[in-house]
Amino acid sequence: MIKQIPLTEIKYVLLDMDGTLLDLYFDDYFWGHLVPEKYAEKHNMTFGHAKEHLYKTYKSHERTLNWCDIDFWSTELHLDIPALKEQIKHLIEVHPHVIDFLKMMKKHRKKIFLLTNAHFKTVKIKFAKTQIGHYFDDVLCSFNVGHPKEDIEFWQKAEKRLKFDKEHSLFIDDTEDVMKTAREFGIRYLLFKARASSKAEPKKTEEFLTIHDFRELM
Repeated sequence: MIKQIPLTEIKYVLLDMDGTLLDLYFDDYFWGHLVPEKYAEKHNMTFGHAKEHLYKTYKSHERTLNWCDIDFWSTELHLDIPALKEQIKHLIEVHPHVIDFLKMMKKHRKKIFLLTNAHFKTVKIKFAKTQIGHYFDDVLCSFNVGHPKEDIEFWQKAEKRLKFDKEHSLFIDDTEDVMKTAREFGIRYLLFKARASSKAEPKKTEEFLTIHDFRELM
């Protein structure tokens, strides 16, 4: 483990899914290319117009439960979002060294929790493709608690439900706003996952200790 994160002090490992454990390229391609393509076909418009319209629509639901609610988007866009995800599930990939890290945490008898804004239907598709589900002691979707991870209420409810001790918890995520809320809540050890997508430049943060690859934690 990197020096600032003492393994012996950590009893609970709290992990984000998309961008942190899994390559965000799948989601970027899905929402940035496939959905606009299908929307353009359905509404007889150009790909460019569809993308412009959709990005405005996406933006209006940021930091809300709708943002990751694929049932909401199916209704809103008149597209079968779960079926479209199934179509390109071959693009769902685990980031390098994630499995080794999870195995190491298991070996050291850490409790491992997945904390995700992703809809449980999305989690199911991704677990089926990657087989990472069995590494977690529990999985908490924002829909289970009625708040996205950007809200402090998510963390209050997560603590009650999962019974982790924030003084002995490590949280890893690729979204700075989520990290800030986790810090405000009092999670002691925080790591920002800079390389969210294998096809994009790493993200930067001035506020948090950063890793690009889980090999840095081995």
